[in-house]
Amino acid sequence: MLNGLTTMFIGVKMLKTDYELLQKQFTALVENETDFIAICAQLTALLFAELNEVNWVGFYYLKENELILGPFQGKVACMRIPMGRGVCGAVAKTKAALIIDDVHRFADHIVCDSASNSEIVLPLMKNNELMGVLDIDSPKLNRFTTDDLLGLQKILRVITI
Repeated sequence: MLNGLTTMFIGVKMLKTDYELLQKQFTALVENETDFIAICAQLTALLFAELNEVNWVGFYYLKENELILGPFQGKVACMRIPMGRGVCGAVAKTKAALIIDDVHRFADHIVCDSASNSEIVLPLMKNNELMGVLDIDSPKLNRFTTDDLLGLQKILRVITI
């Protein structure tokens, strides 16, 4: 017999993400895979399924000074983002991650989905070269924390080894 506290959480995702477990799951999923696109596709599916309160997870790849849409989960998205434009373009230009608590207050925000209210974007690096960005959107304001940033950075290291 379950006590009241236990039953309260059945069928509900926990609010704090276990990034260590996610990293182990992702590592196991891509253990013998060498195709970069397949690896990124697996990560977007895993993160979209396991992260709370997100409505879009995807990659943009750097090609000729422009970000091009890669594997993603969620509604249709902007296909091309100029370097330096929007949150993704700013991260690509500076190679520094950004957590945006309210995208509507970000001066150069590009609206792909009007339901998105907060965003975290991390650079995808290999040998100190920018390959692209990982972009995660949420309909909730202030959704992302430094715990998310640190956990996602560890997971991205699996790709960029």
